[in-house]
Amino acid sequence: MRSIIVAGNWKMNMDPQSGARLAAGILKGLEKKPAGCVVILFPPSVTIPAVVETVEGSQIGVGGQNLYFEESGAFTGEISAGMLKGAGCGYVLVGHSERRHIFGEDSELLARKLRAALDSGLAPVLCVGELLDQRESGDAEKVVRDQLGGVLEGIDDRELTRVMIAYEPVWAIGTGKTATPEDAASMHAVIREWISSSFGDDAAEEMTIMYGGSVKPHNAATLLSEQEIDGALVGGASLEAASFLDIIRSV
Repeated sequence: MRSIIVAGNWKMNMDPQSGARLAAGILKGLEKKPAGCVVILFPPSVTIPAVVETVEGSQIGVGGQNLYFEESGAFTGEISAGMLKGAGCGYVLVGHSERRHIFGEDSELLARKLRAALDSGLAPVLCVGELLDQRESGDAEKVVRDQLGGVLEGIDDRELTRVMIAYEPVWAIGTGKTATPEDAASMHAVIREWISSSFGDDAAEEMTIMYGGSVKPHNAATLLSEQEIDGALVGGASLEAASFLDIIRSV
C-alpha cells in the first residue's frame, strides 16, 4: 500500500524566521492529519535548520530543494548531500523543472545528483514533466520517458525503492493552469508502465508518483482521488498554512 505524500516546495521564499512560523502553523494544524499521509517540507537551504528545529519530534519530514553531486570542494554557492543530512534533511528534490529549464540542468548532471543523494542516505524526489509545446506536438510521453531513463539508468532495484517521482507538467506550474485529473493520471500511468518495463511489476506497484502543477485546495481532492496519483508536490499553496493544510485534509 503506497503512502500519500503531500510535499510543500517553498522555492525561494521564507527566511528562517518566517519559515519557522509557517512550519509551526502547519504542525499545529496536523492534529487531524489523515492516516497514511506523509507530509514533507522543502524550505530554502538557509531556512532548513529553523524548520528542522520547529518540527523536531513530529512526523513532518524536511528536504532540500537541490544539491550538488560532489561531497565538498571549491564549488561556491553549492550544497552537498552530506550538508543536507547534517542539517536534518531526509529528502531532496532532483530535477525540478526550474532547475532544468532556468538553470539548464541536463539528465547527465541530474543522474550524478541522484547518485549522490542515494549514496548519502537521502530519499530523492525525481521531478519530470513536459513543456507546453512538447505536449501540443504530441511528444509529452516521450519527453517524460527520456527524462526517467536519462536519470535512473544505472540505479538498481534496491536503490529504486528509496526514489519517489513527481510529475510536473511545466505548463501548469505557477500559471494557474492544471492538468485535468484524467491527463495527470494518464501520465502517471505512463510513468508506472516505464518503471514496470525497466525494473519490474513489483517496483512499479511500489513506486510513489506525485503530481505537481498548480495544486490548490479547490482541486486537490479531485486530483488525489485518481488511483494513479500518490500525492502532491505543492508550490504556492504551501506558503500559507491554511491552504496547505486544506490540501492535506483533502487526502
